[in-house]
Amino acid sequence: MGTQLMLAGLEQGNCGEAWNLTHPERVLAIQRRYADAGSDCILTNTFGGSRIMLNRHGNAGQAVEINRAAVEIVRQAFGGRDGYVIGDIGPFGGLMEPYGDFTEDQVREAFEEQAQALVDGGADAIIIETQTGLEELAIGIAAAKKAGAACVIGSMAYDVTLDGSTFRTMMGIDPERAAQFMEDNGADIVALNCGTGMDMVRARQAVLRYRESTSLPVMVQPNAGQPKLINMQVVYDETPEQMVVGLAALLDAGASILGACCGSTPDHIRAFRGAMDEYLSKRYENQSV
Repeated sequence: MGTQLMLAGLEQGNCGEAWNLTHPERVLAIQRRYADAGSDCILTNTFGGSRIMLNRHGNAGQAVEINRAAVEIVRQAFGGRDGYVIGDIGPFGGLMEPYGDFTEDQVREAFEEQAQALVDGGADAIIIETQTGLEELAIGIAAAKKAGAACVIGSMAYDVTLDGSTFRTMMGIDPERAAQFMEDNGADIVALNCGTGMDMVRARQAVLRYRESTSLPVMVQPNAGQPKLINMQVVYDETPEQMVVGLAALLDAGASILGACCGSTPDHIRAFRGAMDEYLSKRYENQSV
């Protein structure tokens, strides 16, 4: 979403979430392209929509309005057809005491406010995404459940280790521990998104490790390859044609919900949609034989 907003004119460092109020037509145009590409689920433009994050841009007082508007924009993007609006809660962007300046109560209040605004706005689910530690994840899941979210998704950001042997979050959490923690804390879906080196192959490995640790459905949003700096712009190096090659293996591994994260575009999702439809069609044909 951040890349798409910048392509639409958002200046580096400015508040993209505020566009839900100031430039809703631009946000709608982005979301509509994903709906038209075949998305069944679309995340709201609220990754940095907590009061703590918005306060950095002087928009904390509009937290409720920004999050509610984001839900309405996605609903409009579906154009009347069935589709799931997933309220997006990203990291609060700091560290809690004793390592940082924010108290647990401050983070809890910010997440509870955001989650309630998203649910009140009509979000079908809440995702607590790009998490690296369990403390913040637990607060987010609890906030979503308190708000009455019909579905709560916990999503971790993993990094491949330097020797390439495995992957874990920045705070050292592996998929098995994360999956069990999310299930114990009441999440309905376990997920992964973003992270360094988390391509389609690594995402498949994460799905298999999740499924060994929990019976909950698994959602996967790998990156579109690796970021490279070209002409002072960050560009991800996997095309839709390259990325979609790994889709069947992800589905075979047991992924229930499949999307893409950093660097992905509507064209990536369109390729996924076509490949998923073909995969499901063949599977149903084989079952009926």
